[in-house]
Order: sequence, then C-alpha cells, then structure tokens
Amino acid sequence: MSDATIEAAAPIDPWLLAKLVCPVTRTPLRWDAVRQALLSDAAGLVFPVRDGVPVLVLREAAPL
Repeated sequence: MSDATIEAAAPIDPWLLAKLVCPVTRTPLRWDAVRQALLSDAAGLVFPVRDGVPVLVLREAAPL
C-alpha cells in the first residue's frame, strides 16, 4: 500500500502511524481500513481508533 493510500484511508496522521507500535509486542501496527482500526499481527490484536485517536490500551483491544 502506498503512502498516499494510507493517508487517504487512515484517519491518523501518516507520520504518527509510522511511529505507533503495539503496546504488547513493540512491533509496528498497521491500519486496516475495513475494520477502521489498528492491527498488531504479532499479538493478534485489533486496537480501536476513536475520533482519530488510537486507543492502545490492552483492555480495549479485541482478538484479531
């Protein structure tokens, strides 16, 4: 996925998205446009984004 596609699809600033990591595994997160959430493939978790703000709290995450 190109940077332009990520920018158009994600409600999060692309610079911030590139810096975000999973709070469990410290691996990069990726944007899932279908779920409108951030995915941690390493942890198998989906983190919600509310009003453009990533909620990286483990109790808020759902299984992938």
